[in-house]
Amino acid sequence: MAVIDQIREKLLHTFEPARLDLVDESHRHAGHVGARPEGETHFKVTIVASAFEGQPRVARHKMVYDALSAEMSGPVHALALKTLTPEEDQ
Repeated sequence: MAVIDQIREKLLHTFEPARLDLVDESHRHAGHVGARPEGETHFKVTIVASAFEGQPRVARHKMVYDALSAEMSGPVHALALKTLTPEEDQ
């Protein structure tokens, strides 16, 4: 299974988001530290979920990193995160 599909499955299962946008931006980081020739190392994630309500941004990001711990310790080098509650996404 592709890394982007693994990330999508885990985030959908963990957070049941109202919206999830996931973009592989690895091509923009070719030649940088952590980049692999086959890509799937750098991702941009926008996730809107009720689970983030009452949580500061750092805590929200930690929640996502915890959900993706296997990917972050393996093929994924970097995530650009935007974590919102449904109210913030209006």
